[in-house]
Amino acid sequence: MDKVASSAADAVADVPDGASVAVGGFGLCGVPSVLIQALLSQGARGLAVVSNNCGVDGAGLGLLLEAGRVARVTASYVGENREFARQYLAGELEVELTPQGKLAEKLRAGGAGIPAFFTPTGVGTQIAEGGLPWRYGPDGSVALASPVKEVRQVGGRTCVLEHAITTDFALVRAAVGDRHGNLVFHLSARNFNPVVATAGRVTIAEVERLVEPGQLDPDQVHLPGVYVQRVVVLSAQERAAKPVEKRTVTTRQA
Repeated sequence: MDKVASSAADAVADVPDGASVAVGGFGLCGVPSVLIQALLSQGARGLAVVSNNCGVDGAGLGLLLEAGRVARVTASYVGENREFARQYLAGELEVELTPQGKLAEKLRAGGAGIPAFFTPTGVGTQIAEGGLPWRYGPDGSVALASPVKEVRQVGGRTCVLEHAITTDFALVRAAVGDRHGNLVFHLSARNFNPVVATAGRVTIAEVERLVEPGQLDPDQVHLPGVYVQRVVVLSAQERAAKPVEKRTVTTRQA
């Protein structure tokens, strides 16, 4: 039952080329940055990444993008990462844009064993009608477009069929974890991490603080250890490395 890995490098050592990887975080908040760095050093290529966004230039998933390790991204947001936008528009990267709430539900459904669901979100748009550019050609034309999705009436509302998401691996970050993989997230750093963790066949969690089994109040656990296969304990330096995506200050009056 002890799921603690010896290092982040060991935890991601078996991620192969072409693997699908769901990654928690929102911007740079709650991002498993140590595991991402370990995956960068490990060298896996052609990854299919599922995440709300792809970090920023020079941080988070932006590091894997800059190294050319990512072949496909399923995300809800492209902004804040110029290299992400450049690769997408240049036809170097396949991108499936998905509404944010729908992306969260696709991951949650995958973790719950629900293969597909109907939702009114996206009806009447290219999300349902197809034609959304997934990959551009070198000349700017659409080389690969999203398919038409099934639409039907459900309870008097027009809904579109969406398929759940499961991935080979999932990388998440938690504030506290125990040796059995039970996790507690801190405030907004919780974001996509719980649903990402449930969607991975092998889920790896980096934790800022490790406690022994039984020390966590069951009512405080945000993610049961049954969803987590490996736990990586961060060093003091790794815990403290939390870059701010946008620092906004107010000019004080004299």
